[in-house]
Amino acid sequence: MGVTGGLIALAAALAVATVVGAALRRRAGRFRAWTARRPAGAGAAGRVLTEADLGSRLGEQATLVQFSTAFCAPCRPTRQMLARVAGMADGVAHVEIDAAARLDLVRRLHVTSTPTVLVLGPDGAVVKRAVGQPRQADVIAALGTLVGGGSDSQS
Repeated sequence: MGVTGGLIALAAALAVATVVGAALRRRAGRFRAWTARRPAGAGAAGRVLTEADLGSRLGEQATLVQFSTAFCAPCRPTRQMLARVAGMADGVAHVEIDAAARLDLVRRLHVTSTPTVLVLGPDGAVVKRAVGQPRQADVIAALGTLVGGGSDSQS
């Protein structure tokens, strides 16, 4: 009975791990509206990035911000895809931030893994956020609310 009970427990643990892994994988790279918890009195300041924060200019219509680390395997293809998407639309900038070098922003924006991609409006406010490697179509869709009047889609 001890071996049988152990095998049943092992099978149950594997089933739960498979379901949780599938759910996490399905969510990875999906853009969501960002509603991070902010300390009392922080206001919207925690959700707005300035040119000083980025070390680069904001895009006239939108900015794609990517948090990366040196040993992040999906960061390189994400960087290339975001640069391509930024080049497709006028007024869209792409900024990559080394998470290890900017721990102040990592903490402020609750970045827990890389790549993390933020879509900023023209004022630097975080509009959307994706954790993990996003698909190009999802990036374009996230930008669609900011670029071209909000109703045009680009393919």
